[in-house]
Amino acid sequence: MKIPLSLLLLCIVFGCNTEKKQPIQSELNNKIDSLNFEIPKLDIAQANILATLPLDCINTEYPNKLSQVLGSEDDLGTPANLHPAFYGCFDWHSAVHGHWSLVKLLKDFPDLERSNAIKERLLNNISKENIAAEVAYFKGKHNTSYERTYGWAWLLKLVEELHTWDHPLARQLEENLEPLAHLITQRYMEFLPKLNYALRVGTHTNTAFGLSLAYDYAETLNKTDLKEAIRDRASFFFQNDQHCPMSWEPNGSDFLSPCLEEAALMKRLLSKEDYRIWLKQFLPELSNKNYDLAVGLVSDRTDGHLVHLDGLNFSRAWNLYKISEGFPEYNHLKNIANKHINYSLPSIFGDSYEGGHWLGTYAIYALNTAHN
Repeated sequence: MKIPLSLLLLCIVFGCNTEKKQPIQSELNNKIDSLNFEIPKLDIAQANILATLPLDCINTEYPNKLSQVLGSEDDLGTPANLHPAFYGCFDWHSAVHGHWSLVKLLKDFPDLERSNAIKERLLNNISKENIAAEVAYFKGKHNTSYERTYGWAWLLKLVEELHTWDHPLARQLEENLEPLAHLITQRYMEFLPKLNYALRVGTHTNTAFGLSLAYDYAETLNKTDLKEAIRDRASFFFQNDQHCPMSWEPNGSDFLSPCLEEAALMKRLLSKEDYRIWLKQFLPELSNKNYDLAVGLVSDRTDGHLVHLDGLNFSRAWNLYKISEGFPEYNHLKNIANKHINYSLPSIFGDSYEGGHWLGTYAIYALNTAHN
């Protein structure tokens, strides 16, 4: 039985999943695991729905988690004063990737219903003046590690998306963002040689995730120095890893998979033959055609940490697609990826702000990766 995405989106519209809380039941995973899931290409109708999530938050200032270190009372300010470009969506990194979501959707679907509003928001928020203020914040004495490396990675992802979009708006926005992208690149170059131990966690500071998005940026924009710095540290951290404990995942508030993030990063860096050998040693169970992976079950989507597991399902999906890309012997992983998307996708629409302010980005990224 195949479950098409269009059916799931009908559930979104007509309320098939209206409960905010879901009891964790082992029967649910058993039922899901027996299905084959089909993920069609993201279409204009779905894109219009997904665009509402970042549009509803990139200029929503409160509630807000600043994660700010105060040097004195002079550092106090409202989110919009401190971060005039990226103050919405609850926190800085979510505001950044909310803008990426709009760029990605507008780039792929220029006939979006609210395309003019999206363009206006992008131009107003990502102005030269606003980005200059963001740069000044990052250069503050107490902010040298601000958003390291999760927010850094999403900022570079935003610039990469603009760089590959042949549109006058993209050229203007990319030019406006260049000083901040340059600063973030410098921060990566300074930080990576000092990082002696990788952070193998399922949340923001995960080293492999931060390196993956930064590597994509460096490769697309031909930033040779950054590419080599990432290759050097990734090899140092991960080249000899074996038998990653997938059974330990997920932790209760993970939105990234430490094992799969690492595997997807190394896919970017190794030759096909070297990667086959490495993956067999790192995650040998993935080569089993009968391998399965239970989705992360969310018990309460009004809880800002428990809803992270919806993000985990999307990020697992994009990593599984990446791992299987170009390797027919790993095609069975795509159905596991599809399963993870289908579990979480219906719940992100009309959801509480705890999930709605960021999960749209994860859904867009996962759905696009499915067809790359």
